[in-house]
Amino acid sequence: MAKFDIIMPKLGESIIEATITKWLKEPGDTIEEDDAIVEIATDKVDSEIPSPVEGVLKEVFFQEGDVVEVGKVIAVVETEGEEDGDTGESPEQESKPEEKPAAEEKSKPAAEPKEDTAEATRFYSPLVKNIARTEGITMNELESIQGSGKDGRVTKQDVLDYLKNKPASSAPAAAPSTAKAETTPPAQPTAPPVTSEAGDEIMEMGRMRKLIADHMVMSKQVSPHVTSFIEVDMTKVVNWRNKVKDMVMKREAEKITYTPILIEAAAQAIKDYPRINASVDGNNIIIRKHVNIGMAAALPDGNLIVPVIKNADQKSLLGLTKDVNDLANRARANKLLPDEIQGGTFTTTNFGSFASITGTPIINQPQVAILGIGAIRKKPVVIETPQGDMIGIRHMMILSLAYDHRIVDGALGGMYLKRVAELLENFDSDRNI
Repeated sequence: MAKFDIIMPKLGESIIEATITKWLKEPGDTIEEDDAIVEIATDKVDSEIPSPVEGVLKEVFFQEGDVVEVGKVIAVVETEGEEDGDTGESPEQESKPEEKPAAEEKSKPAAEPKEDTAEATRFYSPLVKNIARTEGITMNELESIQGSGKDGRVTKQDVLDYLKNKPASSAPAAAPSTAKAETTPPAQPTAPPVTSEAGDEIMEMGRMRKLIADHMVMSKQVSPHVTSFIEVDMTKVVNWRNKVKDMVMKREAEKITYTPILIEAAAQAIKDYPRINASVDGNNIIIRKHVNIGMAAALPDGNLIVPVIKNADQKSLLGLTKDVNDLANRARANKLLPDEIQGGTFTTTNFGSFASITGTPIINQPQVAILGIGAIRKKPVVIETPQGDMIGIRHMMILSLAYDHRIVDGALGGMYLKRVAELLENFDSDRNI
């Protein structure tokens, strides 16, 4: 018999733990592949963990109500067949490389390395992931290993062979023996002491607020933020929306807001300036193929969550409207699925919802830019006409773009922002939806 470890999965960016709310199976129960084993919850989403294999639930390691870190083994499923690298056997069962028969030491040819996106494109057993994590093997390297298991899976033996034949140059360089003194890392900033006074109310941060706080601090430490602003004449967009909103509500039962219109413009502008839709991995720039736009949504408790519209550049305005309404409603009801808050490549945040005219948003890592949307207000502005300049009342809005100055310079940030403004100011007033 073989054993397969069921681990606590990662349910979204910045989520490091989850609470077990209900076991759906008990030790001794027979489990089919993809059967839900346990219900779990985070401050963002509730979800179920399915079994990747069929077998018998042998043992569970946590009780209902326990908070478990991502990556921890929570249960073991006993499967048919002999144990090998395709099972989730525990780290204690691993054999040392020198204990393998000589015939098994033969190296497997490795595939040509490809760009490391830190995202797996095939299945890896918990054991393989554990070895990779312990030995410092990146996802880029793991993806390059040719698997000898069933359906091309990478087995424990494949990873051990890769480690044995790994070029010395890929190992971390040792510190020079002639160095006179070790380099002292820069001191980390510490928060000043805070004292409370009589009458002050002290509230402990909730888990979600702690995660948001840590994520925001990390983003400011990782990315040198620069923010550019542009004022946009939204008069054509405002007039068009006023003309069609009742028809859309009657025909589609959907409320059309400015958000899908702005997301459409942001996605179209990315096609012209794709380096805005990127991430930084060490000294590498990863330009994302897919345009997955997150929209920051305020929750009733004051926290924020960022559901993601996948492939936003390929959707119609009506499709974006339906996605925006659906995700926003389910975000407020805490009904989002784990996949719906992952995979974002660019983010928008709407300050205008709270009547703010602009703001300087913080980049949602590992992205490199975020678009801030201000309130639309009527203002007297100078209008240039063939007959000369005149003063008119227009619907104006300020857009702000915060970007990572490591790879996005002011020229690129400014050109992208200008392109978004052009798309909005030249909006087709006769457009059908």
